[in-house]
Amino acid sequence: MQRHDDFNERRKKFANMSDEDMYKYFWELTGKVVEPLLELGRKNTSPSIERSVLLRMGFSSPDTKSIVNGCIDRALLGKGAGHVVYKLARSKKVSVKEAGAMLVNGEGWDEAAALFKRAGGK
Repeated sequence: MQRHDDFNERRKKFANMSDEDMYKYFWELTGKVVEPLLELGRKNTSPSIERSVLLRMGFSSPDTKSIVNGCIDRALLGKGAGHVVYKLARSKKVSVKEAGAMLVNGEGWDEAAALFKRAGGK
């Protein structure tokens, strides 16, 4: 089986492009390829992904489980467990670790939920 070589035909649209045009076209195509992946990441998460995020923020495994379960119980998981901790920390003017500890101890959940309702979910 012989492969049909259509390289010369396919390259015609690129033949008169400058390096700058090629650069712009590359990033335009890259954006089109990556956008569906970003959209999936924005709309889909799981408890294990959220625990992983919290672990990378410096929380212990038992603490991540507690925070994620609290987010699930309050329908906040879609906002991102790390985001919940971060927004609470900003609101309370404490560190992220302190805000996480509050949530682990059952404190601050009402305020955290209210922060997302007030901000239109963002």
